[in-house]
Amino acid sequence: MNNLKILIVDDEARMRKLVRDFLVKKEYLVAEAADGEEALEKFYSDKDISLVILDVMMPKMDGWETLREIRKISKVPIIMLTAKSEEHDELLGFELGVDEYVSKPFSPKILVARIDAILRRANKVGASDVIKSGVIEIDKAAHIVKVEGKTVDLSYKEFELLQYFLENKGIALSREKILNSVWNYDYFGDARTIDTHVKKLRSKLGAGANYIKTIWGMGYKFTDEEE
Repeated sequence: MNNLKILIVDDEARMRKLVRDFLVKKEYLVAEAADGEEALEKFYSDKDISLVILDVMMPKMDGWETLREIRKISKVPIIMLTAKSEEHDELLGFELGVDEYVSKPFSPKILVARIDAILRRANKVGASDVIKSGVIEIDKAAHIVKVEGKTVDLSYKEFELLQYFLENKGIALSREKILNSVWNYDYFGDARTIDTHVKKLRSKLGAGANYIKTIWGMGYKFTDEEE
């Protein structure tokens, strides 16, 4: 992937190797650290790190403190790995600036797919102008959406929202994260505006309407797979 470098931070050598092997297959460069202190040393010394995979529970310095230190100087994309799955932990991660939150055990293939999606959003990996998922097809250059081959008329913001969902397929997205990504950080409206746009979007997507899943108390997830 254009020799992009990813830093894996986890105190379990086996876990680091598992993730590293999948990343190397996708032609990413990989750096490793066994704890937060080592991670910060490598992050400070290597200016080419494009993304950090960060475990929460580690000796010397845990993932939360490491995250806080990195966020003082960088907006590099960060994926948190944790054995915990409580909602308040995920919300804390988003508040501290986590881009994605992955609970162990996880599928390495899904993790790599999420990494690809994040780096596409950061314009680090070339993205196709056409995105397909199930019966939905988006042509980003032409600004056209088709459902089951038929063109669907969407507003500009509805189009942006749908594109964001497809580019983050299978990922749980908080309302705040959607708002900040689609409406940008300078928007001061209520995050519940997301619900209004999702309702309108669903009403226009026909057979693809049920791809947008509601995650109660958090936000939404886009998937064309039955759950």
